[in-house]
Amino acid sequence: MRISVIIPVFNEAKTIAQTLQAVARLGPHEIIVVDGGSTDDTAARARQTGVTVISSPRGRARQMNHGAKLASGDVLLFLHSDTYLPSSALTEIAAAMTHPHCPGGRFDLRLDREERIYRIIGALISLRSRLTKVATGDQAIFVRREIFESMRGFPDIPLMEDIAFSRLLKRQGKVACLRSRVVTSARRWEKEGVWQTILKMWVLKLLYFTGVSPVRLKHFYDDTR
Repeated sequence: MRISVIIPVFNEAKTIAQTLQAVARLGPHEIIVVDGGSTDDTAARARQTGVTVISSPRGRARQMNHGAKLASGDVLLFLHSDTYLPSSALTEIAAAMTHPHCPGGRFDLRLDREERIYRIIGALISLRSRLTKVATGDQAIFVRREIFESMRGFPDIPLMEDIAFSRLLKRQGKVACLRSRVVTSARRWEKEGVWQTILKMWVLKLLYFTGVSPVRLKHFYDDTR
């Protein structure tokens, strides 16, 4: 089974090479980096690792959709540039895809800090996702190519594209909730404060679920690097 890894990036020069080297060690079919107009050396450093680097208008949904159009794999794996996959990731995805009614899935999550509060946050995110079958982009969402195309990709919205996509994906079949954990950066919690970040995320999700436009919500959610 060919697995294409698609990584949307914007100004990630500090970490992109390390991320790509970690992904490459797993041996995916291909790695596609989609740069959204970085003003630093992100694209150049990504090219130095030998992966495919393309450009796209900025916006995570647009970047991921653009990368998916050029991907040739049977399964598309969307990975954030500050997230690391477990060593068994591709094997576990392939195993999940042997079930004909599984359209795709996601991983459990751990933050890259050892303090107890960060372990609790990761566990609660994983539990919420397991109960609702709705994932965030930090959880390395993967999907069958034909399912992705039938869904017309991620909704072209500036925020909550991962939530919107996950809610649509679970209508396609039994979503795989893999228990292996990806490790993602805790930099947002560190920069903005743990409780402030938790409160902001819950408020934004609540407003989104009640119908507030993601365009309006984006004004209250800055990218953190």
